[in-house]
Amino acid sequence: MRRSYPGPWQRIPVLRCSIPGFAVLLCVSVSALRAQTVSQGELVKKVQLLTDAVGRAQSQVEESQKELAELRRQLDEVRRQMNGGAADADPADAEQLATQVEALKENQTMQQSEIATHEQSKVESASKYPVKISGLILLNAFVNTRQVDMPAAPTIALDGPGSTGATMRQTVLGIDARGPHVFGAESRADVRTDFFGSTGGGTSYDTAGLLRLRTAHADLDWDKTEVFFSLDRPVINPTQPDSLTAVAIPPLSWSGNLWVWNPQFGVTYDQPLGSTERLRMQGGLIDVADPPYTATTAVYPVSTAELSRWPGVEARLAMAGDREDRGFQLGASGYFAQHRTVYGAQFDSWAGTLDYRQPLPGRMELSGNAYRGLALGGLGGGAYKDYGVRADPDNPGNFYVRAFDDVGGWAQLKERATERIELNGAFGLDNVPAGQVTRYPGATVGNYQYLARTQTFMGNIIYSPSAWLQFSVEYRHLGSFQVDAPAATSNIVGVVAGYKF
Repeated sequence: MRRSYPGPWQRIPVLRCSIPGFAVLLCVSVSALRAQTVSQGELVKKVQLLTDAVGRAQSQVEESQKELAELRRQLDEVRRQMNGGAADADPADAEQLATQVEALKENQTMQQSEIATHEQSKVESASKYPVKISGLILLNAFVNTRQVDMPAAPTIALDGPGSTGATMRQTVLGIDARGPHVFGAESRADVRTDFFGSTGGGTSYDTAGLLRLRTAHADLDWDKTEVFFSLDRPVINPTQPDSLTAVAIPPLSWSGNLWVWNPQFGVTYDQPLGSTERLRMQGGLIDVADPPYTATTAVYPVSTAELSRWPGVEARLAMAGDREDRGFQLGASGYFAQHRTVYGAQFDSWAGTLDYRQPLPGRMELSGNAYRGLALGGLGGGAYKDYGVRADPDNPGNFYVRAFDDVGGWAQLKERATERIELNGAFGLDNVPAGQVTRYPGATVGNYQYLARTQTFMGNIIYSPSAWLQFSVEYRHLGSFQVDAPAATSNIVGVVAGYKF
């Protein structure tokens, strides 16, 4: 509908009302005027608040523009460094930038490879659960200035000429598998082998080159608890020095590193103490082997611990960070096992240990383990011996048996010079009192029978140009002390090239 509005030429009707009506109209007008005054006051306040908000927003915009300008400047600087156009660029920063770019490229390549792998056929298992094959192919070249017990993997020095050679027998092959969830826990297992096996005789340290079982693990893993069965180094020595030349027999073995792989069954419980720290409690049973080259009259090489018919026990309490391979760690451990010899005598072996890992300034790290105990040959100490034997001169056919005291340990200083280069220096010592060995010759054969102390100095450089390639140069100085012969030393230089897959 079209509406018409009065123009200036039209007559407006005059309002007619009475006196009461006029009073009412006057009251309404006063109230409207007051309401208009109040509304104008509130409007002034709102305008002031809006003005303040606009001022704050303007300040934030100006600050953002400054930050954006700084980011653009930094981006231009990075571009100049990448293009080599900045003559005044810091070489260290440029090298770090190049390393980061290379790492990004490598990660991208790895991700592409993993994507491509998903498109390929997988390793099929009977259980249909994931199985992964991995390994480390190692080529070791070595120079021994004096005679050692095993040229490719020496642990003691002898009096005789040196040797030079190369081997690939330290190559490691592995299988990793994941299984179903059991009682709410994730199940997994792994096994590692190498080619340092023997032809028999109850030892695994000769040069036969047969496939050898190294380590194995089977775990049930909950959020804080892990139940494990393993063939690995004892719980009381959770870490070991770093080396690529000593793989078949770990570095500083028989020189303070209690490394021997023994069957174990145990439980690990981690109690968080904060965002990055935890209290770790471990306990387990262990079937302790005899030291290698131990003389025995048994038809089958049954260990002295197995003859006792009681398993050994071990326990550890530690403070640690949230990473297994780095960060602070401090632990105290204990071990006990009963033994019965083929001579009918019984003895107990025990150990108390302290392990540590302490990060230091300058990307350095100090780690190690120290122990004091009795009859530790089955764990990798005791100068290759658990006990000694002495014939009774008054009663032919009778023997006295003495378990050997033992003290030792190792320490390593690590520096991660760059993301790809690390330097390691380590020292290890294992010592049995010479007086005990003199009176009770060890129940071993060959050069290990009268051995009382072994010590090793080690230093190496490990270079990893990629995640798959590793190179290393290492120097070791072995010192071995016999109670019936002069001390013998040997210098070992090793060069390694490795490929991980």
